[in-house]
Amino acid sequence: FPRTLAGDHPSMGTQPGPSSVFQSPETLASCPALPEVPGPCDHDDLLDGVIFGAKYLGSTQLLSERNPPPSTRMAQAREAMDRVKAPDDETQPMTEVDLFVSTKRIKVLAADSQEAMMDHALQTISYIADIGSVLVVMARRRLARRTTPHDRDRHLYKMICHIFHSEDAQLIAQAIGQAFAAAYSQFLHENGIDPSQVGTQPGHNASSHPHNGDLDHFSNSENCREVFIEKRPGEGLGVALVESGWGSLLPTAVIANLLHGGPAERSGALSIGDRITAINGTSLVGLPLATCQAAVREVKRHASVKLSIIHCPPVTTAIIRRPHAQEQLGFCVEDGMICSLLRGGVAERGGVRVGHRIIEINGQSVVATPHARIVQLLTEAHEVHIKTMPAATYRLLTGQEQPVYL
Repeated sequence: FPRTLAGDHPSMGTQPGPSSVFQSPETLASCPALPEVPGPCDHDDLLDGVIFGAKYLGSTQLLSERNPPPSTRMAQAREAMDRVKAPDDETQPMTEVDLFVSTKRIKVLAADSQEAMMDHALQTISYIADIGSVLVVMARRRLARRTTPHDRDRHLYKMICHIFHSEDAQLIAQAIGQAFAAAYSQFLHENGIDPSQVGTQPGHNASSHPHNGDLDHFSNSENCREVFIEKRPGEGLGVALVESGWGSLLPTAVIANLLHGGPAERSGALSIGDRITAINGTSLVGLPLATCQAAVREVKRHASVKLSIIHCPPVTTAIIRRPHAQEQLGFCVEDGMICSLLRGGVAERGGVRVGHRIIEINGQSVVATPHARIVQLLTEAHEVHIKTMPAATYRLLTGQEQPVYL
C-alpha cells in the first residue's frame, strides 16, 4: 500500500546499523533566518550551501509509489546501487563531482568546470541512503497521467536514483538530513508553531506542543481542491469511504478504495487517502460515516458531482513525546489497532487516532509483529514515531475485506 511520509518529521538522524537513511517531509520551506538544528554543518553555511567532494558512478530509474515505507525505500536504494555499481570498484568509471547541499537544493557539479550536471529542489528528494562508502540520492518525478482510464500506473512516480562513491558518504547523508530538518523547522514556523519548542530542548515541555501529520497537508493550499466528477445518471461515484478516526485534526470521510473503471477513478483526480470535506457544497466535516455515505448515495442520480477534497496520503505519522519514561503514552492498542485514546494526553497531541492500524514504529514495520513486541516498541523510547492508517483501509488494501462502493 502507498504511504504517507509522509511525512516524516523534524527529527532526522543516523539510524542504527550499517547505513543511514533520511525520508523527506512532504512540504518544505526555506527562510532567511532558520533556527539552529543539530548536524555536521554550520547552520549559516547550510543556508548558503555546503560542497562535498564525491565520485559519480551513474544513475538509474525506478517506478514507485509516492511514499512507501522506509524499508521499501532502502530496498530500492540497494537495487539502484546494484544496477550501477560494478563489483570491482577499480574498473568502475567515475567522474569527480562536487555535491552542493543547502536548505533549498541539492546540485551535482562537475569538479573541473563547475557546470551543473543535476539540480534538484530539496522537496523533490524522496530518500537518501549511505551504504558503506556509497551514497544513493533518490529524486521523485510524477509520471504524466495517461489518457486511458483503465491505466493502473497513473499514481506511480519515477524515482531518479543517483549513485556516488565517497568516504564521507555518511557525513553527506547526515548533512542532507540536517538541511531537511532546518527547512522543516521553517515550515512549522510558517504554520504558527514555534520551531524552538518542538523537540526535547532543555527548559521546555515539548510534549505540550502538538504534532500531527495532517498539518503538513491541510496547511498547503495545493492539497485543497475542488474536483468535478462526470458520470452517467444512476451511476455511483465508485468510492469506498472509511472514518478518519477519533483524534483526527479534520474528522471527515476518507477514500479507502476506488472502483476500477468507476467515475472517481476515471476522473484521475482522486487517490486513496484523500479526505472529502464537502459534496455539492454540503460540508461533511464532523459528520458520522453513515451520514457521509448517505450524502454520496444521494448524488447517484446526478450527471456531475462537485467534491471538495484535501489530498492526503493514506498513511499518517504521529509523534509521541514523553517528558520522562514513566509517563504513560495515553492510548490502548490491541493486535496493532488503536482502540482507545486519553483525551488531552501526549498521544492525542501527537496525532494518534482511534480506529487506526499501526503500520510502523520508529522505522520498524509491525504489520506482522506480535502484540507483546508492539507494546515493547511503544514503551521503550521517550519519543515514539508511529505510522498508522484507518484499520478499515488497511483491511481493504490487504484483501481482508471486500470494499463496498458508493
